Amino acid sequence: MWIFLLPITTIYAQSDLYDPDHITEIKIFFAEDNWAEILEKYKEDPEEPRLTADMEVDGRRYRAVGVRYKGNSSFNAVHRKGHQKLPFNIKIDDLIDDQVLPGGYDKLKLSNGFRDPSFLREIIAYEIAGQYMPASRANFARVYVNDAYLGVYTSVESVDKQFLERRFGEGDGVLVKCDPIWNYEHPASCPEGDKASLQYLGADSACYAGLYELKSDTGWGELIEFTRILNESPEDLESYLDVDQALWLLAFSNVIVNLDSYLGAFCHNYYLYQDKEGVFHPIIWDLNLAFGGFRLSGLASNSTLSDADMQEMSMFIHYKQQNNKRPLVTQLLTNDLYRKMYVAHCKTILEEHFLHGQYLERAKELQDLVQEAIWQDSSKLYSDSAFVHNLEHTEDADGTPIIGLAELMEKRAQYLGAHKLISDPAPGIGPVSNVARGDSVLLEVALTGAEAGWVFYRDMEGRRFRKIPMEAADSEEHDQKIYRARLPNAADLQYFLVAEGPINARVHPARAGREYLTLDAQ
Repeated sequence: MWIFLLPITTIYAQSDLYDPDHITEIKIFFAEDNWAEILEKYKEDPEEPRLTADMEVDGRRYRAVGVRYKGNSSFNAVHRKGHQKLPFNIKIDDLIDDQVLPGGYDKLKLSNGFRDPSFLREIIAYEIAGQYMPASRANFARVYVNDAYLGVYTSVESVDKQFLERRFGEGDGVLVKCDPIWNYEHPASCPEGDKASLQYLGADSACYAGLYELKSDTGWGELIEFTRILNESPEDLESYLDVDQALWLLAFSNVIVNLDSYLGAFCHNYYLYQDKEGVFHPIIWDLNLAFGGFRLSGLASNSTLSDADMQEMSMFIHYKQQNNKRPLVTQLLTNDLYRKMYVAHCKTILEEHFLHGQYLERAKELQDLVQEAIWQDSSKLYSDSAFVHNLEHTEDADGTPIIGLAELMEKRAQYLGAHKLISDPAPGIGPVSNVARGDSVLLEVALTGAEAGWVFYRDMEGRRFRKIPMEAADSEEHDQKIYRARLPNAADLQYFLVAEGPINARVHPARAGREYLTLDAQ
């Protein structure tokens, strides 16, 4: 029996709490008049408790939540200038067990728009990222403290156990926040590393303690072994890393020039989660400086990138220079197949959001949505005119020029779209069909212009996709060939295809991992 398969989109239960087209109203009520002074003291000492408050979210009351300030530059730089609009971390079940927000969320992370005069970067970036990989959801929030309007914040879903359970169907594995402790003094016996770069620094966990933060009870041994495999035995990497998810993360950060990330000088702002199979999944985090808000690439020169440098930043930054301080880039892209898949992912992001200005239409929708709340925000870090103009033009943020989103992405899309690996036609993938034979299914697909065919498959939502080669069934030479592979005959099986050509590849479905094909139950 031959069956034509259609793509199925990965979905998970969503709550209106992070609906990007809704502005959440958050009211915090402190008993103490000097609440800001107390929170500043608590920020200096992470061992201090949270300050207890009551809170309303869209009119629903929550008692005894725990409030702290959060952030590094978004707190310190803003606080030094005397601004009162500081970022919050609110724990909903701090004193009342099982008290959660709609959708089961037990935390609120509220960002203040630091170095983003447009106030759009974080929401647009998370919205795009979530179409290709596990990523937080985000929206605008009006925040009040003791009935005084503090202004517009970005509310971002926390990467925690609840996040992991939604994306991976589990949450008890190793969770590592890859964000260095600045000014941390490493033991003299440790080799020199470069922040949370995933370099192998030996077997002593003390050499990693200032570069990564364990969010789970244990995990140093697992993280260290992963860095060893990445750097010394990359041929074994598929058993330790969700490779396709990592390729999406790198492609996303590159296309939108998100350098306040693994790609940039500070090499941070991501998580690693190890599931029950022992596989690490990278998770993007902290996107307020996406779209060129940060200009240091982390290369040897470490010079500040100009507008033109960012608009024409290489797809192969770090790989091109064989920078051993970014092994996640160099080790993955050294593999011919993975490098071609990475380019295919870059092309998908370009085509779906930037080549035809789709992101700009979405940005204008969000700008219209939040404009009135911004006008009323007397505590905002930047001016009304900066909010309007930074969508398309450079604006100053405390002495730092922040390039306009359209100013960056219009020319960047043109530059990347003209790259030979993207502009040249990729191999074709024809209709897919299968026939059951006992406990297995014989998969057949016509590939055009391909040198090889691959199937990536899994039998459970949230797990990594395993890779197997397809065999060419035709013996004679011609452009289109039938390729075959045998897969387990399981109703829950999910897979995607890769047609590998001489210089590039096609992935089907294009949003591989977030979308996939299935076998009909036999």
